[in-house]
Amino acid sequence: MKKGLLFSCLVLATSVVQATPISLEYQGFYQRMKQMNKGNYSLIDIAFSVPKANGCLIEQGSITTEKRNYPLTISADQRLYIPFDETLKSERALINLQMKNDVTRCGVAMQIRAKSPSEHYSQPALNELATQMNELLKQMQGFPMKYFANDIAGLSIEFAGEAKVTLDDKVETVNGNYRLSSDAIASLESLSFSEVPKVISPWVTE
Repeated sequence: MKKGLLFSCLVLATSVVQATPISLEYQGFYQRMKQMNKGNYSLIDIAFSVPKANGCLIEQGSITTEKRNYPLTISADQRLYIPFDETLKSERALINLQMKNDVTRCGVAMQIRAKSPSEHYSQPALNELATQMNELLKQMQGFPMKYFANDIAGLSIEFAGEAKVTLDDKVETVNGNYRLSSDAIASLESLSFSEVPKVISPWVTE
């Protein structure tokens, strides 16, 4: 299995082919969250979302069991805030999404990301963040592939728009995305931004 698929592509189902509305088994989400929660990953989180490409727009969502119906929080960028709950797993809960358009080309994406992005990082802090992301990605590969997987190439840093990045004494203006290699992380002293990044995630190469 390619590592890239684990952090940014369709990991819970290949692609959603049902007509609207659609239902996904909670268990698939639970297993991914369990892998993170059983490890020492205090700096990172897992985000599930439905990319808006191909007209994949969510109107509303819910979590249901045979006896109960719970609201599902969905952000403006269609991140699904799914709780980690043993009871929902044992009751075989479903994640229900009411889609606005045809969903035959839609899917659910999973991304490992920094839990609380900051405007400033020291070298040890960046190194620990990258280490936790790398270790979780390998755990998600499973046995025995995790022992043969390549390390991440570094960190991918996403901004809402234009931002200034200061690496030690060097200032650079970026528009949207900035990539920091593992070698750069190892050699820098500090990294700061003119605004808090929207997302910091693993930079994965094939």
